[in-house]
Amino acid sequence: MYQALALAEQGRGLVEPNPMVGCVLVKDGHELGQGYHEQFGGPHAEVQALHDAKRRGETVHGATAYVTLEPCCHQGKTPPCADAMVEAQVARVVIAMVDPDQRVSGRGIAKLREAGIEVVVGVCQQQAQQLNEPFTKRATTGLPWVIAKWASTLDGKVATHTGDSKWISSPASRQLVHDLRARVDAVMVGVGTVLADDPQLTAREVEVKRIARRVVIDPELRMPPVSNLALGSEPGDPPVTIGICAEMYNGPSQRVQDYADHGITFMPLPRRENQYLDIEPLLRHLAEAHNATNVLVEGGAALVGSLVDQGMVDQVLAFVAPKILGDERGTPAITGQLRDCVDESTMLELRDVQRIEDDVLLDYRVKRDT
Repeated sequence: MYQALALAEQGRGLVEPNPMVGCVLVKDGHELGQGYHEQFGGPHAEVQALHDAKRRGETVHGATAYVTLEPCCHQGKTPPCADAMVEAQVARVVIAMVDPDQRVSGRGIAKLREAGIEVVVGVCQQQAQQLNEPFTKRATTGLPWVIAKWASTLDGKVATHTGDSKWISSPASRQLVHDLRARVDAVMVGVGTVLADDPQLTAREVEVKRIARRVVIDPELRMPPVSNLALGSEPGDPPVTIGICAEMYNGPSQRVQDYADHGITFMPLPRRENQYLDIEPLLRHLAEAHNATNVLVEGGAALVGSLVDQGMVDQVLAFVAPKILGDERGTPAITGQLRDCVDESTMLELRDVQRIEDDVLLDYRVKRDT
């Protein structure tokens, strides 16, 4: 199963909105074939493994299939994998986790058992669940997985009091951010980041697995018409969506129309009681209209804080640089609602720590109340 999980990981950024899945076929301690879901719309892991066994000249009758996710039982872009397992006459299927998709959940297992195949569920379940956290969230809530990313000094600042932030992290850390952009479905920033940095929000000098939609939260439409995001909206460029205050959009100005004529789309959003925009409708729109599974939020501090306060953030990637700014008016990594005591903090679970040159990357998951 560890081998199947490692195979599944190779599909990251290529198979979404489908899950990453790996499969290994074994008989009498001998590997017959292996495969993983390589790209969206392509053959699933089980079929790939069966094809691999056939190429090797192996007979899978009576074999055991180790698969990281319950085989599907419905007709999608490809035929049901449970049917392929039945037709191949495997004797046993070992499954890491049940598919959270209600079209499948438990039904694929039932189909295998009805055909007389022994089924074991729950081997390496935690690892499989962690592998497909974004898929599970979208399948169960209709919302994409939200990753908040920032690079800060050791004393928690992302910019000086003048707004200068180039460069806090190392070139290697910035390269990793481009890798992230190259595998997510959307990259989101607040208008303050646009005004301060004029970012392109594109993946550069890396293998691009997905074209990430660029999203700006800009309630009053302050994004300059000569910014990189406004100008970089020609055919072939990553699309741009602006989250705008609904009250302003209800009476669209000529400026709104000019942006729309340039290919930029708008998502009117209501204000919350604290005057920040409600981001959930935009996230749901990204999932429903654009098949978004992963959304990377790159700042600024107010946007990240608002998303945390709204319970929308799932993962935090914090790059900590070996620098102490000591600027009392420097920009913190995150700002949000006032809290009276430490017990009101948003709690995180440390998943991984990685050293990148002299930077440290902290990978957290946001703990949910259960």
